[in-house]
Parts: sequence; structure tokens; C-alpha cells
Amino acid sequence: MPDGSAFYSTRQTDLIVKSKRKRFLLEFLRIILVVLIALGIGFIITLFVSDEPVAAFKALLTGPLPKISFEGGFHIKGINRFGNWMEESITLILLGLAVSIVFKAKQFSLGADGQLILGALAAGVVALYVDAPLPIHIGLALVAAMVAGFLWGLIPGILKAYIDVDEIVSTLMLNVIAIQFYQLVLVQWLRDPTAGFIGTPFFPKTAILPLVIPGTRVTIALFIMLASVFVVWFLMERTTFGYEIKVIGANRKFAEYGGVNTKRVIALSMAVSGIFAGLAGVHLSMGLLKRLTLNMSPGIGFEGIVVALLARNNPIGVLIAGLFYGYLRTGAQIMERSSDVTREVVLIIQAIIILLITAERLFPLFQEWWLRRKLSAELDSNVPEEEAAR
Repeated sequence: MPDGSAFYSTRQTDLIVKSKRKRFLLEFLRIILVVLIALGIGFIITLFVSDEPVAAFKALLTGPLPKISFEGGFHIKGINRFGNWMEESITLILLGLAVSIVFKAKQFSLGADGQLILGALAAGVVALYVDAPLPIHIGLALVAAMVAGFLWGLIPGILKAYIDVDEIVSTLMLNVIAIQFYQLVLVQWLRDPTAGFIGTPFFPKTAILPLVIPGTRVTIALFIMLASVFVVWFLMERTTFGYEIKVIGANRKFAEYGGVNTKRVIALSMAVSGIFAGLAGVHLSMGLLKRLTLNMSPGIGFEGIVVALLARNNPIGVLIAGLFYGYLRTGAQIMERSSDVTREVVLIIQAIIILLITAERLFPLFQEWWLRRKLSAELDSNVPEEEAAR
């Protein structure tokens, strides 16, 4: 006879696994449904503002995809558009990972912009002033960017954990400090006087991330991003620190009662998030621009918040949401360039899609309506049987 407690434990585990799978499937169906609804609304808007709405919307939906041609042999056209999609997605996913760690601890950080810019600055200084072979040069720049992002994230983490400073205010103000400091260093010490704009000289070849897709600017940052997704997943699902973050996010008082050092975990969660924002700065500076410029990518850190919200702070979800949002951004740019739809309309369509996807109650309302309808139908079908039995 099998042990009763072991049987119960196995049965309970199976139920938990099935419940997780069901929730994942429902969440996936919810996102698909909402995307279709949002795209339908976007197409209706396009009908009113474009003379060729079908062509314009086709550019939005298929623009980032490469075109395969067999005329005169096998050719791939539009690989640069596909590259643009990947470039956007790499930055967004790294920032989404950074934000999701903080959100898991039930904190709200707006500091990804500052962490990114200082990560890019640290990597740029190493790129310009350290002489080393390619692997070592890139490795040192990556470490410098991660350390800069970690330390800049640690500041608001300590302020929140130990002095109870509002993290929204502190991270927002630290962004301003980081950007002004970056511009000061760039203008006063790193600027290339021969350039026609404010920027550094181009980095040496040993400090430029190698390409992985010819004809694009997609570099080994693609693999760094994939490795980062795995690291964050492992951190959250397989380590004590990740468990403590999730417990604090669920109930801070319960975490304190259970012996978790909540102040340390909150401070470190904000600091660790800065590592991945710093890596996003490396991607921009050493991968895309190959130099530092005055306005590298203003406001991109806030896009990471959107990605984290879309993914419900799940690292694997951040990968999917970042690819989706990067696709949407790239398609919107192509739509703007290749049709008569203005940028403002494109932004409205983007906003509608994001608002509907992040709406917590949209799919649950539909699910409740469907269950009520199903229950009502079952009750109606059982009435004749009950009367016949009488």
C-alpha cells in the first residue's frame, strides 16, 4: 500500500501544476484576444485617417518581417527591417528585466533611464581609455556598466529601505542627476572637437560588439540579452534571494514575521535591477552607436516599464513582451514612413494596444460572462429532466 501522505503530496503537486498550466493558458488566450481587439480598433482608426488603410495597416503588421525571394536564386530582402526589430527588442527586454525585479518586490522604480545612461558612460570610458584585446576589452566594459548600474540602483534602494524615501521621487530625481552628469562629462572631457555634433570619437574595434546578423546592427548583445533572461529567471525561481523578493511582494509584514531582512532585500532588488539597465546602455553605446552621443535614447527607460507590465513581471514573459513591443514599435515606424498615416495616429494605435493588454479586468470580465452563460445553459437543460423525474 502506498503511503497516504506521499499520495496526498503527489496529488497536491499535480493539482498545483495543472492550476499553473491553466492560468498560463488563460493568460495567453487573454493576450491574444486583447491584441486582436486592439488591432481591430487600430484598423478602424486607420480607416478614418488614411486613403489606403489596408496598405498602411499591412505595413504595421508585416513591415518588420524579412521578405524571401527566389527570383534569380534565394534572396532575403528587408533584413535591415528585421534587424531594427531585434535592436529595439534587445534594449526593451533588458530594461523590462530591470524593472520587473523591482516590481516583484512591490516597489516602483523609474530609475532605468539613469542606470542605462551611466552604464553607457562607464562602458564608454573603458572603451576609449583602456587598451586591451577584444574579448578582455568588451568584458571590462560590460563589468563597468553593470557596476555603474548596480551602484546607481543601490542609492534609491537604500533611501527607500532605511529612510523610507518614496522610490518614485528618488529614482525620478536621480535620473535627472545621472543625465546631467553624463552630459557634463561628455561635453567637458570626452567630446570629439572635430565632430559636427556633441559626441565622443568612435570606439576602437576592440570595444565594439561583434555582429551576429550581417546587414544589420544586431550584435552579440542578442546573446547577452538571452543570458540575462535566463539569469533573472534562475534568480527569481531557484534562489533564496528571489524567493525573498516574491514574499516581500506578496506581503511585507509576513516576510518580516518570517525572518526576512526586508530592508536588505529591497535595497538589493533595486541595485540588481540596475545591472540589466546598465547592460542596455552597453547595447546602445557599443553595439548600435559605437560612440557616446548627447541624446542617446531619451525616455527609453519608461518603455521598460511597459514591457514589465505586459509580462506581469515574469522573465520569460518579458522576453515575449519585449519582442512583441519591439515589433510594434518597428512596424509603427515603417507604417509612418511608407503610408499617409501620421506619427500621432501611430502613437494612438500603440497606446490603445498597450492599454487594453495591461487592463487587468478585461479578460476576467469576459471569462465571468462566459461561465455565467455556460452555467445558465446547463441549468436550463437540466429542468426538463428534473420535471420528468417527478
